[in-house]
Amino acid sequence: MEDASLNPPPPDNNFRRLCDIVAKLRAPDGCPWDREQTNETLLPGLIEEAYEVAGAVHARDDQNLREELGDLILLAVMHSQIAEENGRFSIAEVLEEVTAKLIRRHPHVFGESGVHDTDGVVKQWEAIKRAEKNAAGVHYFSDLPAALPALMRAQKAQKKAARVNFDWTEISDVVAKVDEELAEAKEAIASGDARAIADEIGDLLFAVVNLARQSKLDAETALQTATDKFVSRFSGVEDELRARGKKLGEVGLEELDEIWNSVKESGR
Repeated sequence: MEDASLNPPPPDNNFRRLCDIVAKLRAPDGCPWDREQTNETLLPGLIEEAYEVAGAVHARDDQNLREELGDLILLAVMHSQIAEENGRFSIAEVLEEVTAKLIRRHPHVFGESGVHDTDGVVKQWEAIKRAEKNAAGVHYFSDLPAALPALMRAQKAQKKAARVNFDWTEISDVVAKVDEELAEAKEAIASGDARAIADEIGDLLFAVVNLARQSKLDAETALQTATDKFVSRFSGVEDELRARGKKLGEVGLEELDEIWNSVKESGR
């Protein structure tokens, strides 16, 4: 007899089937690896999968995007299954909470709000969210994820502050702040105080992130692009060294810099 569990389910049953499969994998007679996992051990994989989704989006690779979204959803279900086994919450509660939040924060769709433009929707969302947080007695930045990459976290914090009017109004002020923080970093370096150097360079990086945001750029993407450009040019340097019969690590900075400038001028 054919195993009914292998038959493709109707589309609306796919999610339920996934939940059932994850529960079976976690059962006493399931998969040893899956049974050993905890929310903590799955966290690196969750972060990695989120980046792989981002990579697929940037590459405009729909086939890979479909696969990576599936992996991300799988991990969300796995996290919820572990929580349910420990009596904390279930996937049903997760879905119920996010559904209620979407309805609550979209009164222009599900209620009688008169907001119709994107800017108004964002401000309305933040106002509703602030009201919810105030009612719960928590701070405005309490939901700022500590695990975000530093550049993304800095930009998110600045965006949130801007939504409650704590922001520069002129980009010239931001440029002046970058200059100020650079001068303070130079002073700290001259002093040789390691703690002050770290503090001032941190402030400088935060100011540069603000400059990127005010320039309508994503700081993380801008730095990724700059890093990609550096790697490409350095590969050009390596190729030229090979053509000269030389190797990295055996050549001084002067020659490396000369080759670097040549590669840069070539437009690489």
